[in-house]
Amino acid sequence: MTAENRKIVLGTRGSELARAQARLVEKAIQTVWPEAKIETKILATQGDKAKVEIAAVLPRALIDDVLVSKRRGGLASLPEGATVATGSVRRKHQLLWKRADLNLVDLRGNVPTRLRKLAENEWDAIVLARAGLERLALSSSRTEISFEGRQFFLEILLHEIFLPAGGQGIIALQVRTDDQSTKALVDLVNNRETLLCLQAEREFLRGLQGDCNCPVGVLAKIDNRKMKMRAQVFLGESAAPREAEAEGACDEGGKLAGELLRRITQE
Repeated sequence: MTAENRKIVLGTRGSELARAQARLVEKAIQTVWPEAKIETKILATQGDKAKVEIAAVLPRALIDDVLVSKRRGGLASLPEGATVATGSVRRKHQLLWKRADLNLVDLRGNVPTRLRKLAENEWDAIVLARAGLERLALSSSRTEISFEGRQFFLEILLHEIFLPAGGQGIIALQVRTDDQSTKALVDLVNNRETLLCLQAEREFLRGLQGDCNCPVGVLAKIDNRKMKMRAQVFLGESAAPREAEAEGACDEGGKLAGELLRRITQE
């Protein structure tokens, strides 16, 4: 089937961020298939279904976590006992590792909802993914944003402390396992290095039996066909995490993830 008579249906959640990410996918596909007809459908997701697989990924966006606060100066300038909101178990552990005095509260909702909650509550700051702010065009500056008439200040948090979640910053395209024609099409927009990194990070999490509810950070990077992985795991009530690194060939991410897992569990 050619692109001229092929209709592609993109399923996505209905949040502003999800729609923005779907538009990035649509743009990528139309770059390689200008004639392709693309329809976006809003889905209510309940988790990944069987018989689907990640067939392609777009180039990885910025991986940083960002502190969004009501005052300048970032994390170090927050007063003792300041209230910081986040819905991420990983970020909560990382914040307490850096600032044990903080009062942490839970935060749910999409990005605009979280920013509104910061404005409406007596909180000092929240933590968000930088990629989400960029994709919603909310961070034209590295140091501040304006949202619905309110000004907030940004600090890009250091990777040494705030190692990102596995897959952070990556837009993945899931396709039915038996849909060979669609897999062939999306392969044309696939960023191979990003996919190799994602696969390695997911393999590490699989071995650790970790998910988004686990205080785990893991990041794979490729440079000159060499992959370097770093992981950070918080155990129990310990303030400091276990950390480990591993390095090897970029096409041996599964093996590298296993070695990283061995090192971090044997500390």
